[in-house]
Amino acid sequence: MNLSEKKILLGITGSIAAYKIPMLIRELKKQGADVKVICTHDALNFVTAPTLSTLSCNPVYSDFIKNVNGEWANHVDLALWADTILIAPATANTIAKLANGQSDNLLIAAAMSASCPIIVAPAMDHDMYIYPATQNNIAKLKSYGHYIINPEHGELASGIIGEGRLPEERTIINHIQQVLTTPKKFTGNTVLITAGPTQEAIDPVRYISNHSTGKMGISLAKEFAFHGAKVIFVHGPIFMQPNSVFGGLDIEAIETVDGEQMDKAVSKFFKSSDICIMAAAVADYKPNIVSIKKIKKGSDTAKLELVKTTDILYNLGKNKKKGQTLVGFALETDHEEKNAISKLQKKDLDMIVLNSLNNKGAGFKYNTNQVTMICKNGEKLKTPLKNKNEIALDILNQIYKIRL
Repeated sequence: MNLSEKKILLGITGSIAAYKIPMLIRELKKQGADVKVICTHDALNFVTAPTLSTLSCNPVYSDFIKNVNGEWANHVDLALWADTILIAPATANTIAKLANGQSDNLLIAAAMSASCPIIVAPAMDHDMYIYPATQNNIAKLKSYGHYIINPEHGELASGIIGEGRLPEERTIINHIQQVLTTPKKFTGNTVLITAGPTQEAIDPVRYISNHSTGKMGISLAKEFAFHGAKVIFVHGPIFMQPNSVFGGLDIEAIETVDGEQMDKAVSKFFKSSDICIMAAAVADYKPNIVSIKKIKKGSDTAKLELVKTTDILYNLGKNKKKGQTLVGFALETDHEEKNAISKLQKKDLDMIVLNSLNNKGAGFKYNTNQVTMICKNGEKLKTPLKNKNEIALDILNQIYKIRL
């Protein structure tokens, strides 16, 4: 499969592996791609702008200001032009800047402005690649939804043999093709996703809540949008601005605080949704009486009367129409599968995603997760521990399968 008319913004950084990139550009052009190049200043120590410009048939960008007249190299326009951004080779320095939002050059500014997929191909000495900070930064990029082309094992410029070698151009092109030609399985579908915790007020200062961060729901929203769906994202209080991580994806984010607000938002959009995924951790109980003033410290003990909140998922199950797919989540600490299956049956779900707090690295706060997907027909699929973006893709694929 070729890359005819695909627009690729190629970022080159200051690695000796940059010498391979002219051949990569040549192959991309053979595949029919339109290529524009951004170089960091260090990259130009290894490969020249005239070579890159000749091969790409486009100007090479390296500075925000293009000439003495003050003409601007618009990083936003470059990002919006691209179908994908490929950073190859990506040094440890560039990976750290992209992971931590340190936008001090044109390449990072363009990448941070992008709504298209970003592909990163690390290349560096083995010891730098396995250094904990580098691995943490690569994990961050994965959590943002960026694609990583793992470096190959081989002889490196330092003479060391190990991981860190930039893959050959055919391998890189295969990854680009995979990212750009993935079938959009949910084009024309509306997907309603909830995420994060709810906060049930005790008084104007205090509330009942849980440790949910909304990360799993955000990963699901991005994955379904990548696959063509219109996504309605109803979230509780989370420590990130959804619009800053969703970029130009077709995702409408709706903020709620407590269970009652989330119930109203979900009820509004449920009828028009083809798929509903309830990943939010909605509080099961709320205070019977909410004090209008801060409750002052008094005796050594205090009593708080709680009442059940609305069971949003149960009500959705009762009102599910033919053709709709309803998916719930279950976070358990004991009798995990038994409790999850009970929830699946009681709430008339098509699938339930089971998390266990007994699995290290899974559940709240982590960028990783490990789940068991249990379907209405009894099928079970257990994943290994991996990044939440990868788990989101597993869930998406399973939902696609049960809707066939």
